[in-house]
Amino acid sequence: MSGYKTYLQLQQIEAQAKLLGFRLDNPKHGYTSRDGREYVAVFPLDDSLPIYARDAELFVGSFRELEVWLNGWAKAQQYDYMLRLTDEKKRKKYEDKERERQRVEAERLEKRKMFAALADKTEDQVDKLVK
Repeated sequence: MSGYKTYLQLQQIEAQAKLLGFRLDNPKHGYTSRDGREYVAVFPLDDSLPIYARDAELFVGSFRELEVWLNGWAKAQQYDYMLRLTDEKKRKKYEDKERERQRVEAERLEKRKMFAALADKTEDQVDKLVK
């Protein structure tokens, strides 16, 4: 079967990326290089890795380079665990803290927008907007 091994390799890479909290997608700025190699980009998956923006390209490269990068990310996490610098509980606590900070900041921004929109309105106009 032509290309079946490549397909299996792609599935394995996608599974490893999902396990580490990433998703694969097209790069924002072109998906081929000058020498014809096709590139893939890595982005944070949904709500995992909250310190990164959802549209942040964390890696762009070939599938082979991506495989090496994902292995390096996993080894870095294992090294942190081995040195007892972090564990799952600490990581989850800091991620939850960052999510809460982002939520509060979004609420604060929403309030600013609302007050700015209502600043020059009369009480009757505000009541109509609220209803």
